[in-house]
Amino acid sequence: MKIHFIGIGGLGVSALAQYCLNNGDEVSGSDLTNSKIIEGLKKSGAEIKLGSQQAQHVPDPVDRIVYSLAVSESNLELKKAKQLQKINPQLEVLSYPQALGKLTKEYFTIAVSGTHGKSTTTAMLALILIEAGLDPTVFLGTKLSEFGGTNFRKGKSQYLLIEADEYKAAFLNYLPQIIVLTNIEEDHLDYYKSIDDTIETFKQYVNRLPRSGSLIYNQKDKNIEKLREGERKELKEEIGFSLNQAIVQDLRKVLKVPGKYNLENALAAVSAAGVLKIPKEISLRALSKYQGAWRRFEKKKTKVGGKSLILINDFAHHPTELKVFLEAVEESTFPDQKIWAIFQPHQSQRTFYLQKDFIKTIRALAKSIPPCFQKLIITDIYNVPGREKEEIQKKVKIQKLVEAIGEASVIYLPLDKVKEHLKEKIRDNDILAIIGAGDIYQWGQDNFA
Repeated sequence: MKIHFIGIGGLGVSALAQYCLNNGDEVSGSDLTNSKIIEGLKKSGAEIKLGSQQAQHVPDPVDRIVYSLAVSESNLELKKAKQLQKINPQLEVLSYPQALGKLTKEYFTIAVSGTHGKSTTTAMLALILIEAGLDPTVFLGTKLSEFGGTNFRKGKSQYLLIEADEYKAAFLNYLPQIIVLTNIEEDHLDYYKSIDDTIETFKQYVNRLPRSGSLIYNQKDKNIEKLREGERKELKEEIGFSLNQAIVQDLRKVLKVPGKYNLENALAAVSAAGVLKIPKEISLRALSKYQGAWRRFEKKKTKVGGKSLILINDFAHHPTELKVFLEAVEESTFPDQKIWAIFQPHQSQRTFYLQKDFIKTIRALAKSIPPCFQKLIITDIYNVPGREKEEIQKKVKIQKLVEAIGEASVIYLPLDKVKEHLKEKIRDNDILAIIGAGDIYQWGQDNFA
């Protein structure tokens, strides 16, 4: 089959492209910029065009065209795809969730969902399944060293493990047999009308489980409890997990990644493994080997200007994620270490809709764990091409958000001024936390790694 991917460099789309290459399909694709993921796809045989959208990037003939949810309806390549479909009704033009949804029908699918913790929980569960000899195929929303630094693993068994995202209700395309639900909070409010709308959509998703299916859920999450209230499909089993479970002490002994949230992620993975009759001992052995995933409390030693630093990168971009990440940094810090944190907000729309939560959370952090805020530097927003509304962008000013926080340890700086600001202040053995889901990771690599 000849398959073309629009936005092939995205974490989800690239995993599907890798799957197709493994299946022997002829793969082509396009994206705005190059990346290590795209270079890896090229080495595996994909033909990829880079740069601005152009209709001629779409090959003809082609059997299937898959596009990222980040691609807008006005995209010239997507328009060309739909024109080709009118000429040839046999041509499939599918969004990434629609294409992955077709795949979930062919496997025993385990889907990990929730506002936070999806990638880490999926990664942990993947290692458990591999340790247990179940040889899963895995679609992951981050890169994992155990997968050769990629976000995909091709297995030979019936098991498919996927990270199932709620953005634009993508997970309603999937047909899993097991759902792991980590938590539910307000996010993607450019799509969801309210938290009630979010909960209702998650409920529709859970109802896609067959009656023989299993739901693994965080029983301390108030919004998950709302989801479980009222009339809905009766399932074979619903298993709650919480930090009150006895196994938590065993997990504390083996986990190398810090933070209460990582204990919850590990509990979710162990609970899902239990549904598959994997002994606890195997789960613990697998988790003891988990070193963390790309941009998830990714920690390494580095030297800058003759000073030794500990660099910690994290994908946190929601107020709750920022809070639990900085608390984990504090937890893993020696008393004499200073912590400098640089946060790049992700998307104007998220920042606009959640600005009250950002102000409340950051203000509370500044007061409760001062060592983390030797300085918290908040820099300009990373805006995602094709996913921003101009009128919202005009309303959001980071300087005003920082003023509203009103804490001396929280300042605004443009990203190109940050290194100069830190150069004379950081000391030997200080911690530098680089936080955000945008291009701040690459900035950190260029300037401090």
